[in-house]
Amino acid sequence: MGSPLSPVIANFFMEDFEEGVLNQATHKPTCWYRYVDDIFAIWPHGKASLTTFLVHLNSLHKNIQFTMEIEENGRLPFLNIDVYKKTTGSLGHKVYRKPTHTNPYLHPLSHHHPAHKLSVLSSLVHRAHALCDHESLSQELEFLTTNFKQNGYNDGQIERAMKPSRQIPVPEHKPTATAFIPYTNNTYGRLSRMLAKYIKCVAIPHRKITSYLPPVKDGIGLKTPGVYMIPCECGTVYVGQSGRSIDIHIKEHERHIRLVHPNK
Repeated sequence: MGSPLSPVIANFFMEDFEEGVLNQATHKPTCWYRYVDDIFAIWPHGKASLTTFLVHLNSLHKNIQFTMEIEENGRLPFLNIDVYKKTTGSLGHKVYRKPTHTNPYLHPLSHHHPAHKLSVLSSLVHRAHALCDHESLSQELEFLTTNFKQNGYNDGQIERAMKPSRQIPVPEHKPTATAFIPYTNNTYGRLSRMLAKYIKCVAIPHRKITSYLPPVKDGIGLKTPGVYMIPCECGTVYVGQSGRSIDIHIKEHERHIRLVHPNK
């Protein structure tokens, strides 16, 4: 984790792994689509053989274990998409929200740049157009309009977010530098207009109270590499150095003593 090569290598491994899985399977899915570690599949052979297929998946590699979620009432969530069966037998798709989602968003009276507030609305509208089919789009947009009003946005703000985005013309004199400035009402607008010819200003929100408070996590203690000393009842001490965490190394010492392996 953390290396830019990790997802690429993991994807290479999974492509090879799933190719072997499908070639060795007695029954195969009609379709098999994977995004990172989420797979969408259509299984036409019945639930009994599906359980057998899951056992087959989990038997090929001890470190690769799958879990399964089956459609309920003709619906199956996949990532942020709710895939459902239409009366015609084809598949439809719309935005999926977890049952615990309460739809709170950035309040219009909060001290943020207006562009940040508009981007919250427009990104949700964009997601609706990207994830909904033709039959579901109007219903999703109506839901968003109601939800935006419940969050405190007025009709003008909602109408602006619903309009398709227009390409902003490129100015003749492009700024040669960028400045990130904490947003303050009125002051930020005047300052950004003064600098617009030479410097592009980007508004950033102010620091929150939590950023000024110290972390409440427990100290790392011996969960770090370093030099350690173990005293003995006879009066002598053992000094060692560990490239791994010290607490793991001390536990290994205790295990060797318990198993009577003093040479280790």
